[in-house]
Amino acid sequence: MRDVREGNAAMVTTTDQLRPPDTTSASGAYEGVADYRLGASDVIDVEVYRLPELTRALRVNSRGMIALPLLGPIRAAGKTVAELEDEITTLLADDFLQDPQVTLFVSDYTSQKITVEGAVNRPGIYPLSGSTSLLQAIVVAGGVSELANPKGIIIFRVIDGKRMAAVFDLQQIRGGNAEDPRIYGDDLIVIDQSGSKSAWHTLLKALPVAGMFSVF
Repeated sequence: MRDVREGNAAMVTTTDQLRPPDTTSASGAYEGVADYRLGASDVIDVEVYRLPELTRALRVNSRGMIALPLLGPIRAAGKTVAELEDEITTLLADDFLQDPQVTLFVSDYTSQKITVEGAVNRPGIYPLSGSTSLLQAIVVAGGVSELANPKGIIIFRVIDGKRMAAVFDLQQIRGGNAEDPRIYGDDLIVIDQSGSKSAWHTLLKALPVAGMFSVF
């Protein structure tokens, strides 16, 4: 990755669509909690009515599998909760129960993560659960600090194999005058710091209209 903070960013093209990153698209992008695609290290609570020995919490292993008594290994990665529920229900109905009732719940989302850096109170890497907006991601990171530049919120994302960035105005979003964009797994969010010595000043000047992703 080129050091955009040193002025080496080169504008190539722009797009007016806030498209999901390659990693999310490849894994089956989710639009909300119901469409969340399970991944390694996610924890699933399983409950089977009339079969309490199957009621347990299971962590998806590094190969994307879970294991249930009677049923053995089952692939969970890449499936929604509803899809996995249907599969477990079918397996139980085939050999063990008549009209089984299976309920799954994701108790720990850990396979999708975002990074929030810059002028926030708690910068770091955070799990992403379901549909999350830029404002919600900033709140998770403790909100912007007193040094934040509200006009300099940058989202970095890989789209079509290219590293891209878009700038957003926090005040415009809060005022309802601009879209609060959706955040996807692997997004990097940088909150610029006010003042002439901002590390991201050059990139902010190079980026076009707010909300448009650009290759750099």
